[in-house]
Amino acid sequence: MASIQLRTAIPGPRSVELFQRRAAAVPQGLATTLPIFVARAEGAILEDVDGNRLIDFGGGIGCLNVGNRAPRVVAAIREQADRFLHTCFSVTPYENYIYVAEQLNKRAPGKAAKKTLLVNSGAEAVENAVKIARCFTGRPAVICFEDAFHGRTLLALSLTSKTHPYKAGFQPFASDIYRIPYAYCYRCSYSLKYPECNIFCAYHLEDTFKRTVAAESVAAIVVEPVLGEGGFVAPPPEFFTILQQICRKHGILLIADEVQTGFGRTGKMFASEHYGIEPDMLVTAKSLGGGLPLAAVTGREEIMDSPGVGGLGGTFGGNPLACAAARAVFEIFDEDGLLDNANKIGERFRARANSWKQRWPLVGDVRGIGAMQAVEFVKGPGSRVPAEEETKQIVRYCHERGLIVLSTGSYGNVLRLLVPLVISDEALQEGLDIIEAAIQSVAEVKIRAVPQAV
Repeated sequence: MASIQLRTAIPGPRSVELFQRRAAAVPQGLATTLPIFVARAEGAILEDVDGNRLIDFGGGIGCLNVGNRAPRVVAAIREQADRFLHTCFSVTPYENYIYVAEQLNKRAPGKAAKKTLLVNSGAEAVENAVKIARCFTGRPAVICFEDAFHGRTLLALSLTSKTHPYKAGFQPFASDIYRIPYAYCYRCSYSLKYPECNIFCAYHLEDTFKRTVAAESVAAIVVEPVLGEGGFVAPPPEFFTILQQICRKHGILLIADEVQTGFGRTGKMFASEHYGIEPDMLVTAKSLGGGLPLAAVTGREEIMDSPGVGGLGGTFGGNPLACAAARAVFEIFDEDGLLDNANKIGERFRARANSWKQRWPLVGDVRGIGAMQAVEFVKGPGSRVPAEEETKQIVRYCHERGLIVLSTGSYGNVLRLLVPLVISDEALQEGLDIIEAAIQSVAEVKIRAVPQAV
């Protein structure tokens, strides 16, 4: 049986009614990708209030690696709810917080002893990681990257790269933040080509210390192992090795933002493992809580212990329900082969996407690691001009046919894959068929629009 079942147009009448109420009650700044309202969800399938069933390739922006309403997650939440909902760990602690911290300490890359702080969101975790780095090093400056996304709170937004819609109108931003180019080989900032470039972008960090900010002033470099909102860009394998060597040479902490890459998305628990690096601190969130808000900063023991007693905390950080859910998430990854699933999903997507690249010049680049895959759309053969409007058309086509997909990238011209890792083979195939039909419909319109030689 097909996973998608559409009883109405997308959106249906009930969703339209709710969207009108939303417009009257909710600020316009809170964007909506798809104007439907969800009634229920299971695994990688959503059902809206009009009875339409849709396949979810967005996963709540990467929060549902174990699927929506994973049975063990739901059971853990119910069991915890029967005992207590909240006490505040800083007032009267509870065992599940310790368990989650122990698991993250054990699983994070590197053999050094580690400790973990639990908070509510990725942005909060990033801000705490920077705060801890400044405390440990006694230095003020932080280096981040072009095309990065680290959150929407003040310091996290200062680290975020994309101007519209994230940063426009929210100035001034935090000081002592310095930005350098990422290893975005398809759009190299230095007009070089890998591997002949000899990873110039990584070694250029030393030049930054001479021309922009002194190395002895830099507390940390904050970096995503694979760009998330910046377009699912996976750097060459040498990039992070060089970056880590330079950081250690100058006593700078390397903070890996694994909010979107973490918890199996790339076929390993953490994307840092693909590069063989050992971040001084690692930030996780999204799928850590199995659908509940939970984030963490995991770092070397001496770094995490540098703030004084009371210097870290938060009322809801590591709340009991989210910790219970995370406990179930660890069990699912250990027992249900989700890392293998991620690699299989990625292989199937890349095979299809590379065939699209051969057929249609609209497809400029196919990239990613594991199930964190993406297609970048460009205007034509040999072009690097972003096809932003065409990407919107492709996304709209998918939505109208019951497939939830998300665009990304600084130019809005990248289609990304954030499908739950528990998706069935049939639903994955159905979703890929829709994306292919969407690309074909837009690509062929472009071809017909090009004047033919007489």
